[in-house]
Amino acid sequence: MAKKNDAVPGDDDELTRNAALIAARLAALGIALDGRESPDDLATLEEAVERFEAAVQSRGGDLMVDEAPPGKSPQPDDPHFALPMRHPHESIVAYVERLAVATDGVRHHRPLS
Repeated sequence: MAKKNDAVPGDDDELTRNAALIAARLAALGIALDGRESPDDLATLEEAVERFEAAVQSRGGDLMVDEAPPGKSPQPDDPHFALPMRHPHESIVAYVERLAVATDGVRHHRPLS
């Protein structure tokens, strides 16, 4: 039985690939990354974004409309459905907390008609 500290061959490569995929997805959503985020940071960010997106979809939002292409301003059908952008120099923890507040806001928001 392997100990926690024993590395399994290929694990680092897989972790690096997964982190790169997550970073690319987050960057495609317009979320600023500085390259110093750990794989755990990226996973935490991805989970927070997925919770936000699920909340938007549960309220009838269309992610194709609500999320802007990189470098563009979002023009959602409902402003509450726009993914909050990460501020320059904002920590992962602070951004995830802000996303949680936005997610809660979406869950309690009455859709525009």
